[in-house]
Amino acid sequence: MKLSAPFVLILAALGVAEAATHLNHGRVARHHALSRNDSVGKRADKSGRCKVRPTSTLVSSSSTHHSSTHSSTHAAQTTPAALNNKDNDNGSSSSSSSSSSGSNKGSGKTLGTANSLIRFSSNSACGGPNASKDITATRGPNGDIDWLNCGVNNGGWNPPYVQVSDIVAVDLYEALKDPNTPFKACSAYIDTFVKYANQHNIPPILIASIAMQESSCDPNTVGGAGEQGLMQITKDKCGGAPGGNCKDVDYNIKTGTAFFAQTLSDNGGSLLLTIGQYNGWPKGMTYDSATAAAHGNCCPCQNNLDYLMQTLNGWVLNVDPYTSSPRIGQYFNLDVCHRG
Repeated sequence: MKLSAPFVLILAALGVAEAATHLNHGRVARHHALSRNDSVGKRADKSGRCKVRPTSTLVSSSSTHHSSTHSSTHAAQTTPAALNNKDNDNGSSSSSSSSSSGSNKGSGKTLGTANSLIRFSSNSACGGPNASKDITATRGPNGDIDWLNCGVNNGGWNPPYVQVSDIVAVDLYEALKDPNTPFKACSAYIDTFVKYANQHNIPPILIASIAMQESSCDPNTVGGAGEQGLMQITKDKCGGAPGGNCKDVDYNIKTGTAFFAQTLSDNGGSLLLTIGQYNGWPKGMTYDSATAAAHGNCCPCQNNLDYLMQTLNGWVLNVDPYTSSPRIGQYFNLDVCHRG
């Protein structure tokens, strides 16, 4: 049957709206998870809703692997984590020219050390990643915060093009051997994270990191808009859940991982753009637009401006970005929501 052009456009628009709804709901849920971390047990008000951030229709891709880290992703050794590969030992690039105003700017205290650096050879408006083997509050093996947030303080976010295979990430099984690992809460689900992450060529620790950020790896978590389980998937994705139980660990991780992989594919493999979108970051986002909600009735609906730094130089390197001293980041713009 031949479909008319207007009908095809309607179908495409529905796909855009569905993806945007998931990202929007997930953003609220993530702020609740951040509140659990930042507020020591306090939960943010779950009545808030955020405006929809549109994204493109998603396309799925998968390829099965059997190791716990994507085969071409740099495996990092972070002190005292176990030994991994050393396939990129080059010096860091020049610093980003973006300005920032966070309290941790210039903090040089080392939170850990990796044995390799992010691979980056593309052009970027903010230059090179200024990566460092030492993990500090604002800099690490996967670049510094000004580079990850390229343009946020000057013209709008323009994420450098980085693929999954470029980043430094700790092997998830090795991370669990570290007595100080933040992934103890995920230990019962590690094999499931590995299984589904490897099907999509994604480092398992990145998927587990999303679960930590979304739900603190608690499978019983229900978000403010009804998001379900470890990965805080939206209810529209629960149709195939066993017995209708969207919190089912296997189904939840499988579905959340597939959605991340689909978003990554739709973004042409741009990892920074994809991770940012999971916190509702649109291209062109500015500091003012990211923090505008702080002045309204939904303070937690702000974008967490430390999100990329915390994910790529915290979680995936087996460092808890919230309990480290100093905390990883420099904006901490959500802190204002927990004052008073």
